[in-house]
Amino acid sequence: MRAARLIKMVLLLQARPSMTGAELARELEVSERTITRDALALSEAGVPVYADRGRSGGYRLIGGYRTRLTGLGRSEAEALFLSGLPVALREMGLEDAASAARLKVTAALLPSVSDASESAAQRFHLDAPGWYHESRTPDLLPPVAEAVWGDRRVRATYRGRSDAEVERELEPYGLVLKAGVWYLCARVEGTFRVYRIDRFSSVEADGGLFERDPDFDLPAFWEERAGQFARSLLRAEVVIRVTEEGARRLPYLTDRVAAREALAAADPPDGKGRVTLTLPVESHEVAYAQLFTLGPDVEVLEPAELRKRFAESAERAARLYR
Repeated sequence: MRAARLIKMVLLLQARPSMTGAELARELEVSERTITRDALALSEAGVPVYADRGRSGGYRLIGGYRTRLTGLGRSEAEALFLSGLPVALREMGLEDAASAARLKVTAALLPSVSDASESAAQRFHLDAPGWYHESRTPDLLPPVAEAVWGDRRVRATYRGRSDAEVERELEPYGLVLKAGVWYLCARVEGTFRVYRIDRFSSVEADGGLFERDPDFDLPAFWEERAGQFARSLLRAEVVIRVTEEGARRLPYLTDRVAAREALAAADPPDGKGRVTLTLPVESHEVAYAQLFTLGPDVEVLEPAELRKRFAESAERAARLYR
């Protein structure tokens, strides 16, 4: 434990011109007294750590000293490729590994570019969850992530759509964070499936390793399954007439792919620039909520029940604002 801390202290001082005892204590999560003892230990071991006294003093390496203890471990190397995703790293339990990897890379850089990581962090930040939704990290995400990184089989209890719990032995292949929700892509009985991690009630590694399919492509698999899922939700249709403005806004209020395909298949605009199209929707209730925001830029033609509901809502709104 102390050896790892001493190495990290050297890397910190190598990456920066000087650091105060308080800064080192905060980075290493120890007391300033411990920092003093560690600096003395490094000096006795031949590492040229020099302490400047006074209010503006601190610790620094002298003589252009640079350590070669910058080799990345597997977990650090893997975490480094996710270092632009701080929230995801923290939720998967990889924040410490990513921090160590960034520190080692920084220590290996020339002084002229040693601030590259800080510069990049100030220019890019990923906020994965959507607006108006409070995301919650699934309690079982860290053990699932550990199994994914280690190619370890797990025995899991999963709550399906009917709320009935089932037990499965899974080979966890990959994790996906979609709009603040974590999903696991796993192979079970030779078939790849997708599970919402917040629906797991238990996850236990059985100690066995599995051999990954070298042809499995996580991004391609997710894109295909996500598209299938989105299309499976569209079980109803509505016939609508939209203005040019309504056509522009329609893909942002309904399923984007379905809206664009419906607009592309529609007949040419009429004399008033309006387009009539058949739009796949999840349900007529959902269609009402989505299309109502278009106001006078949409006219529902079919089904008759939905058209009647829009007409009644328009009459109530007219009376309210008359």
